[in-house]
Amino acid sequence: MDRMAELTARPAEREVVYGPPAAAPSLHVRAARVLEANWTGASTVPSRGLYPHQWSWDSAFIAIGLRHLSPLRAQTELETLLAAQWADGRVPHIVFNPSVPLDAYFPSPDFWRSSTAGRAAGAPRTVQTSGIVQPPVHALAAWLVHEADPGLSRARGFLARVYPRLAAWHRYLLHRRDLGGGGLASVVHPWEQGMDNSPCWDAPLSRVTPAPARSFRRADLAHGAPEDRPTDLDYGRYVQLATDYRDRGYADPAGEFAVEDPSFNALLIASEHALARIAHELGAPGTARQARAERLTRAMLDRLWDPAEGMFFCRDLRDGVLIRERSVSGLIPLLLPALPRDIAAALVRTVRGPHFGLGGTTRLVPSHDLLGESFDPHRYWRGPAWFNTSWLLERGLRLHGEQGRADALRKAVLHTAGATGFAEYVDPYTGEACGAADFAWTAALTLDLLHDQPALHKSTRVTELADVTDVTDVTEVTDVTDVTDVTDVTAFRSTALQGGDRG
Repeated sequence: MDRMAELTARPAEREVVYGPPAAAPSLHVRAARVLEANWTGASTVPSRGLYPHQWSWDSAFIAIGLRHLSPLRAQTELETLLAAQWADGRVPHIVFNPSVPLDAYFPSPDFWRSSTAGRAAGAPRTVQTSGIVQPPVHALAAWLVHEADPGLSRARGFLARVYPRLAAWHRYLLHRRDLGGGGLASVVHPWEQGMDNSPCWDAPLSRVTPAPARSFRRADLAHGAPEDRPTDLDYGRYVQLATDYRDRGYADPAGEFAVEDPSFNALLIASEHALARIAHELGAPGTARQARAERLTRAMLDRLWDPAEGMFFCRDLRDGVLIRERSVSGLIPLLLPALPRDIAAALVRTVRGPHFGLGGTTRLVPSHDLLGESFDPHRYWRGPAWFNTSWLLERGLRLHGEQGRADALRKAVLHTAGATGFAEYVDPYTGEACGAADFAWTAALTLDLLHDQPALHKSTRVTELADVTDVTDVTEVTDVTDVTDVTDVTAFRSTALQGGDRG
């Protein structure tokens, strides 16, 4: 039995005659089991039921967690996604698994028609994809995966192979998608920004005539409560926007919807910083990319920052005005290293203030303004808290010296992930689970927070994380010798995993 199988295997059931009951599996083991169950052999699905294909930014977050179990599988995750890149540089937001029935998810491959409608843009012939994109977290993920096992990465030529694809991906965003002329990348569909149903899109979407209800079937409602999902009206507008983009051959610029979003651009900037590090690792100067990241940071401050409100806002490029909806997207730039000190301090005040309530009224960072008219604690991206945005903000808080608040957020993320069975998202007040269970990026980012101990170099040590019985006390663990319940972590990392690792 290999190490991944050893970690995730459940003990055989047998009658217990005497002695204490077996201890419950640690949070680490439970998270690893989620990723193993969602692994397809070459990539990881977000959720076996609701999301049965490979999603772009999901795979980036998943790789960040997988690197702690197997850097090889984490590399494979990103390589599989980038193998579906279009010739114009775009990385599609879905790579479809041909073994999944067409009616399992909508929009399905026969809607996007990538190999025909996307031919002029260089869509691949051998794999079916969507035609839109998602936030560019990939270079950041690639660098973190490399750092997990630099020897393996260099032996496989991992960075040398992914760097040209990542550079082309950024080139596409910085040139084809600079629709506002101010240097920032634009999204042309709400699904591209990742926060699909955010109130930020209500005003731009109001210009879009929805597709007729009879023209599409909502597979998502078979897996989630209608009151937690986008409305039929919103979904009809999503479908119409995607249809129009497809019928134009996925040519940029697009149609009625074009928005500069702070989170999307902050992740692009963070990945530009990562590309600079990758370039340096490969023996090339990264100074041009570092300068570009700083230039993009200034452009975002010029175009999207509102000092009176203490946060960033989206800009609607069709009328040129800021969309004054307070979204978690406007807080994500906190993860940028070149952010001026006063801007970072203002963002911290905003995330702790009445509109987001972190550290006070809310457990995790809500996706939308608690005081906004559109706030709903359960409806998709209109209020619930998501684990990836809290993970990003935990990094941002720590980067800007807010160690105590970062530790508290980390503790809340770990407790909530464990208590909810790695839910897709949660009620920000109560932590009640919403959406899909056993969600892959929730499990992956839990692993990352478990391994990335904030006090790693302190003297206090424990032998195993499994010795911590209360997940709420996980921040009391200041160093971990063996967080996997596997005695040889080095061997575990380098062992090929059951289910499809390739090198």
